[in-house]
Amino acid sequence: MTAIDLAGSWRLATADRSRRADITIPGDVHSALKAAGIIPDPYFGRNENLVQWVAHEDWVVERQFTLEDVDGAWYLDITYLDTVATISVNGVPVLEANNCFRRYRPDVTKALKPGDNTIRILFHSSVAEAAKRQARQPFYIPYSTANCPIPNGNMLRKPQCDFGWDWNIALAPLGLYGEISLKKLQTARIEDVVTTQKHQDDGSVDVTVSVTLHAQDQGFLALHLSLGEERVRLDCGVGKGETTISHVLHIDNPKLWWPAGSGEQPLYELGVETPSETVTRQIGLRTVELLTDLDEAGSRFAFRINGREIFCRGANWIPADALFSLTSAGKTEDLLRSAVDANMNMIRVWGGGFYEQDWFYESCDRLGLMVWQDFQFACNLYPSTPDFLAEVAEEVDYQVRRLVSHPSIVLWCGDNELVGALNWFKESLENRDRYLVSYDRLNRVIEQALAKAAPDAIWWPSSPAAGYLDYGDAWHADGSGDMHYWSVWHENKPFDDYRSVRPRFCSEFGFQSYTSLPVIQTYAEAKDMNIASPVMEHHQKNAGGNERIAGTMFRNFRFPKDFPNFVYLSQVQQAVAIRTAVDYWRSLKPHCMGTLYWQLNDTWPVASWSSLDYGGSWKVLHYHARRFFQPVSVMAIPSEDGSEIRFSVVNDTADNVTVTLNLSLLTMNGERQLLETAQVVCTPDAAVTALSLPASRVPEQSLLAWSFTASNGMGGEGHYVPGTYKALELEPSGLELSVSPGEDGNFDVLVKSQGLALFVLVETDVPGRYSDNAFDLAAGESRLIRFTPTDAAETLPQFRIYDLYSCQAAG
Repeated sequence: MTAIDLAGSWRLATADRSRRADITIPGDVHSALKAAGIIPDPYFGRNENLVQWVAHEDWVVERQFTLEDVDGAWYLDITYLDTVATISVNGVPVLEANNCFRRYRPDVTKALKPGDNTIRILFHSSVAEAAKRQARQPFYIPYSTANCPIPNGNMLRKPQCDFGWDWNIALAPLGLYGEISLKKLQTARIEDVVTTQKHQDDGSVDVTVSVTLHAQDQGFLALHLSLGEERVRLDCGVGKGETTISHVLHIDNPKLWWPAGSGEQPLYELGVETPSETVTRQIGLRTVELLTDLDEAGSRFAFRINGREIFCRGANWIPADALFSLTSAGKTEDLLRSAVDANMNMIRVWGGGFYEQDWFYESCDRLGLMVWQDFQFACNLYPSTPDFLAEVAEEVDYQVRRLVSHPSIVLWCGDNELVGALNWFKESLENRDRYLVSYDRLNRVIEQALAKAAPDAIWWPSSPAAGYLDYGDAWHADGSGDMHYWSVWHENKPFDDYRSVRPRFCSEFGFQSYTSLPVIQTYAEAKDMNIASPVMEHHQKNAGGNERIAGTMFRNFRFPKDFPNFVYLSQVQQAVAIRTAVDYWRSLKPHCMGTLYWQLNDTWPVASWSSLDYGGSWKVLHYHARRFFQPVSVMAIPSEDGSEIRFSVVNDTADNVTVTLNLSLLTMNGERQLLETAQVVCTPDAAVTALSLPASRVPEQSLLAWSFTASNGMGGEGHYVPGTYKALELEPSGLELSVSPGEDGNFDVLVKSQGLALFVLVETDVPGRYSDNAFDLAAGESRLIRFTPTDAAETLPQFRIYDLYSCQAAG
């Protein structure tokens, strides 16, 4: 026996043994306690308050294993150990760990014995450990108290959102979420496999495979490498410690990996094999450049893949769940597939969560989602003591070597909003130089560790940032680099304000909505179905968020008639807000070359900026994102004074497209009157104006609608309202809905309208996906959509239907 997988059932207890349960490893303590009935569901009601004691306890997990032969050198292989933990084998301490983002491989040879052995992990309270580390700092290191009700999370190398965020529950969870196994070292083990690519002028590619081996003593072994059709054997000598072996594999006529919507995603299987171990990787062949050329506005921020500039359409990713045990590879793939299905081609892994599991990046590779990878630092200030920086250097080295060969990863970013955080705290405002120097030390260690592990990787110092060593205000200055634009939400500005800036690349912007009614029903009782109820307020973690949703609604819409319609209308206005931004910024192409809204997903059921509900169902925004992120799209852009409406055609494809655009007027009773028809050719990767229309041609109590078809088969529709929706004297839409069973467990839903129906949304309590939703209908129009339940439905689901007219409170 050379390896024992220690995953599975362990025993869990508080350090004083007063509470006991079983726990499945990989897994987290909270989920185990819930399964044992020791704590209630943290996500229901206000139960978060009832489970805070868990994070204040030390916890022990242990199990037995049997080992017949203890000869040779043995080690533990451990990943995602969260976080401050002492591991002992048969009572002998073998590891003191304090970084969730590192891999640990402690030697346990001397602790083993023939027969039964006991392994024990003591998880120290993150709350207590963080306080101790803060007390040891030479000066106080502030953290975002607005985000984190559990203090001092910036002292620990674990997901920062574990301590709470303005969308996350505060639990400070702990556990082990990756591998734990006992392995015998035979000559040498594989520490990491790193690949680099050199694309030749003749189109061929040289792939350099660098394998780092770790040995106890000098020795020899056979190393086999395979890639595509090529297989080689290397007879390698290894010394004590680490030895790196590099070999170049050549590929003629390679199939290149492209982002979703720009080409295919062929992957080559790389095999690395020793007599005792095999490692496989799926690699994609592609080139990537970040363009930051100076121009009249400042400097560009654009990605060039395989020699072609790609407009980045996407969203920000946060952890798939606040508790690891509730995640899975399948759930993660479903969320990422929803991103691609909404015409996204990039995901930004935000810096306050995880370096994700391998399955996340493998899904992105297959799906063609480019990954902007933040290093895991967000919205706080951090220590710069030698011990902390040494931990960071180890973390970066491991994570970069683990992940850099994924074709999906196109950028490594130092942190999220740490430069801005220098202006958020009394301490750093009063002594900016001290904290700026401290930040620079941290940022420099990350940069140098990245360069050492992957010299060819693309580095960006922070997000947002105007450029290297540029500590300016990238929340409001829009001429260079990437921008986070939050003035509409956090500064309570109107949606039109999105058109006041011209970002080169907007990597964060967002507007909140409530999570959908079926999700709210999983955490709230009937008595709580009020936007101001304590439970609903508890599931809103952004201070003033509910007031901002309601206040914006007052400015733009008539007040909804009841709670379900309040939820529905909040999602409509979220979609309107984000479409306003994306449409305008895409129309600026190539000045702007990317829009990543905040955020794709939720970690638990909560009011947030997400376009996917907790559980993966699509909110109104996600259905709209599929339209406004379509590679060929049409958008209506009003002039600054509102006197003119410009129709822009955007083409993100590599071919010319001819677009036929039909404009019409829609009256309040739903009559459609053709206004203009235009045809325009849009060149590859460009935005052009199809036509401009005087706003005076849109009478009062009418709205402007359009539909388009493109020569490549794409098409779509939309509407533009001069002024506000609340000014429209909408008439009854007369919506009718009929449902019939379709094929393969699906349901066909036919929606008919007798009048004007805006933002028609079909909803059911059964989880699933609609082929289309949140659309408009004029009088006499109908639409057949298909509902696919997540799980087979035994009975016909009950469907509800919403639209803008029917959601309004009576006059």
